[in-house]
Amino acid sequence: MLSLGNLRGRTCGGVSRRAFLQVGGLGALGLNLADLIAMRAQAQGARPQAKAVIVLWLWGGPSHLETFDLKPDAPLEYRGPFEPIATPVPGLRVCELLPGLAKRADKFAILRAMHHESNDHGVAGTIALTGNIAGAVGLDGKSAAGATRPSTGAIVGRVFKDRGAAKGTLPPYVILGSQLHQGLKRVVGEGGGTLGTTFDPFRLDYEPGVGLKLPDVQLPESVTAQRLGARWDLLRKIDTTNPASRPHAVMGRNYELAHDMIVSRESLAALDVTRESPRTRERYGPHRFGQCCLIARRLVETGLPFVQVNWSTHVECPEDAGDGGWDMHDRYFQIMQDRHGWMLDRALSALLDDLQDRRLLDTTMVLAVGEFGRMPKINDKAGREHWNQCYSALIAGGGIQGGRAIGSSDRRGEHPIDRPATPADLGATILSRLGIGAAEMTGIGLNPMGQVIDELF
Repeated sequence: MLSLGNLRGRTCGGVSRRAFLQVGGLGALGLNLADLIAMRAQAQGARPQAKAVIVLWLWGGPSHLETFDLKPDAPLEYRGPFEPIATPVPGLRVCELLPGLAKRADKFAILRAMHHESNDHGVAGTIALTGNIAGAVGLDGKSAAGATRPSTGAIVGRVFKDRGAAKGTLPPYVILGSQLHQGLKRVVGEGGGTLGTTFDPFRLDYEPGVGLKLPDVQLPESVTAQRLGARWDLLRKIDTTNPASRPHAVMGRNYELAHDMIVSRESLAALDVTRESPRTRERYGPHRFGQCCLIARRLVETGLPFVQVNWSTHVECPEDAGDGGWDMHDRYFQIMQDRHGWMLDRALSALLDDLQDRRLLDTTMVLAVGEFGRMPKINDKAGREHWNQCYSALIAGGGIQGGRAIGSSDRRGEHPIDRPATPADLGATILSRLGIGAAEMTGIGLNPMGQVIDELF
């Protein structure tokens, strides 16, 4: 049987440039370009389209050199104290702090040549979440020109609403975690941007020992479900007949959300991790991030298309509204060994296993990434500074082919040398796998950005 292998670097028609060059040789075997296109279409059709995305947002910027792109042959002041360990995939190695992920390397791909233009957390966060610098606010308080583009999650929420997403459920775009901050400044980029506040994320917070903090969705004893429905119908009639009484857009959206949550007990049940067995909860880890990953799995299992889990609220490492950010300018290696390494390894490994066991991994894309990486040269405080010029991302499920590293960095991990990719490319890839193409993007007033990373498939 003839095998065409991986046909990478596709044209906009879905066939690679390399494949076009191979057509002449295929002709000698009785195959023409039409045959090649048909074979490619058949191969693509064999992969189920993604139905959901879980973004694990590693706020603060994890180091690629202590996770997925170690440089054991670099000078000591670059390579750090941790060793790469083997995986079941020949030639693919990860950090020794991630033994669980190492065993599951066949389930994910690593992008080793991510990059963009800013090393400011706030600006980089906007770029990473929206694919564009417009509207980004830096630590100096200055804003980049232009209107803020919607986050990838907001785009998914808008398109799925237009497609007729079911009423009476949680909104299609949920973030587990508070608004992102750099210092005392809020970070722009998680919201609806030019699509409007209607498509901002619905936020939920989880506190270890307390549980998920839910809005008050219990009806007063004097209000039955029938009375609630009657009041809701009256409110909508007033809103339609008297525009002057129409509530502010954000307040109106909150009314909608409150109503949906009250009438949708199934959605609320998805948020209750106590319904899981103690063994399942233990697998994810007792920390906030681990339990939020479990909630994310429960949400996509109910049909929610986009869930983002924020590792922390602030970039700094001291624990604050999360599990302590990844911005470790000092004591980096100690913190990685004591906290961040095992926490990420345990939660993400459990999530991948859980999704696979429930036959959800093929249709659920999982992305673990921060706003940038860390400087390859170690500073004098046993830490690493910001580094946007080259960093890594992990991506699994949703039809991607695991067990591979795409792109590469130079011998010190400072710059991409092969197949660089940007946050816009990553966003385009997510949207593509959810079946969101140029027509739907332009239909909601957005220009498509970035190129799909075809090598993932």
